[in-house]
Amino acid sequence: MLGAEKSIGWKTIVVLVLLTLVSYAFDFLGSYFGAKYFGATKWGAFGAITGAVIGLFFGIIGLFTGPVIGAVAGELIAGKRMIDAGRAGWGSLLGNLSATIGKLVIALAMITIFLVNVPSPF
Repeated sequence: MLGAEKSIGWKTIVVLVLLTLVSYAFDFLGSYFGAKYFGATKWGAFGAITGAVIGLFFGIIGLFTGPVIGAVAGELIAGKRMIDAGRAGWGSLLGNLSATIGKLVIALAMITIFLVNVPSPF
């Protein structure tokens, strides 16, 4: 049952790896652009990206709370009021949720690509 004729090719593996990298980029860029859309300064956007990186180490909760905390902390460091910092955090959360939807679409595409390219075991 094992062998080269029962596996996927290198092209498929490369496509799946590239899609995986794109999904990781969605994590960082979603928080960044969400915070920027809601009026974050460069400190807030940098805090959102930093929070996303640190949040990777804390599981699913860290993926959602890290960018929000980072954006709020960045805005507070920049000297913004708490209401403005909260707005940047809210934008980071909405951007992160949008990125999660994009990652779901990518995951479904990856599953489809794999199932189409894997040979039948029968």
